[in-house]
Amino acid sequence: MSDSLKQQAEALQNHFGDKIQNLVYQFDEITIDITAADLIEVSTALRDETDFAYEQLMDLCGVDYSQLGQVEWETDKSSSTGFSRGVEATTMGHLTFGDELEAQDAEALRFASVMHLISYSNNHRLRVRVFAENNDFPVVPSVTDIWSSANWYERESFDLFGIMYSDHPDLRRILTDYGFVGHPFRKDFPLIGNVEMRYDPEQKRVIYEPVSIDPRVLVPRVKRDDHRYLDEAGTDEQQEAAE
Repeated sequence: MSDSLKQQAEALQNHFGDKIQNLVYQFDEITIDITAADLIEVSTALRDETDFAYEQLMDLCGVDYSQLGQVEWETDKSSSTGFSRGVEATTMGHLTFGDELEAQDAEALRFASVMHLISYSNNHRLRVRVFAENNDFPVVPSVTDIWSSANWYERESFDLFGIMYSDHPDLRRILTDYGFVGHPFRKDFPLIGNVEMRYDPEQKRVIYEPVSIDPRVLVPRVKRDDHRYLDEAGTDEQQEAAE
């Protein structure tokens, strides 16, 4: 960690104390976790205090942690046919609409709202993460009164993840259709969706139909250690061994 980031981390800890639940340095940036109850107070200080001066919210997104650490293709054996080679049938790739996804830790908080802030005055960046305290009805306060740029970002997070932002001036869907059911970035939303949409030339309108494809899990990129993928170092070692 650079001296500048160390000073930033110390300033955050000294100013907010116990309000910071966790502080992590990763990817050359600092991330702090705070509770939803402290979000407005902490965000206001981050914007107004000269030691921080985070004038702009660059991005805000939702995160669903319900399947954190779970993968569908971790196995010592694999099939040589077809695309649906996932071996863990409890994960999202095998879901159809209405199925329930079993979380890895039922007691863990599932949904988080993550903000990315920038201070032009101090040339600092900061990531702030806030978990919703209720997994069934996730709610966090809106920061639109602090950073107006949060408006559409919070609408996107609500649309895709179903996270409610209290006191938002106009919380409604922004990417999906008006009659869309569910939140497509949630881990329990089927990858194939729940309806298909097409234009019917006879009825001269768009119609919705049940999904006609089967759930499937695509195979991730696999790195193979054989003669086809030897790098230059490997080739040199083989030549030396042959000599």
